Amino acid sequence: MGERPGTTPTGSMPTSTTTGPSTPPTGRAPVILAAGAVLWVPGRLKKSGRLGRPRIALIHRPKYDDWSLPKGKLDPGEGVAEAALREVWEETGFRCLLGPELPAQHYQVQGRPKEVRYWAAVPSTGAFRPNREVDRLEWLPAGKARARLTYDHDRLLVDALLVMLGAKPVRTEGFRR
Repeated sequence: MGERPGTTPTGSMPTSTTTGPSTPPTGRAPVILAAGAVLWVPGRLKKSGRLGRPRIALIHRPKYDDWSLPKGKLDPGEGVAEAALREVWEETGFRCLLGPELPAQHYQVQGRPKEVRYWAAVPSTGAFRPNREVDRLEWLPAGKARARLTYDHDRLLVDALLVMLGAKPVRTEGFRR
């Protein structure tokens, strides 16, 4: 890609240079490191001249029958931002530009701690084609995206994106698919 290590393609946001799982000093299982993005596009232009709410790309993974945000584990020797760019491309077919980093998410997967670093991102080129991991991609307004997402930690990222964009977060508590 030609970028300096520790920067995004725009060179504006410092990133971690961590390249693989770390083992906590307590001797617990290594942390699973992953990276992804909240891929979004501006809302449609209204007659008033204002932009509508942004639309967010959600992916459906048939293996898990879930709706989530594009993400995945780091390859050996890969930087975190580089992994986010690769995972978005592999799962959605879109090359993207990373923007500000969003809050990292921490949760357990089969008893192991997982840390996922996310960025806000906009697509630059590409088109979705169903693949081995992802059979569908939908661009949804924030409220519908929150309702469709399977995991609460993904909903938090939609909220963080809206705050970053200066939009009011949409609440859909109590709604489950």
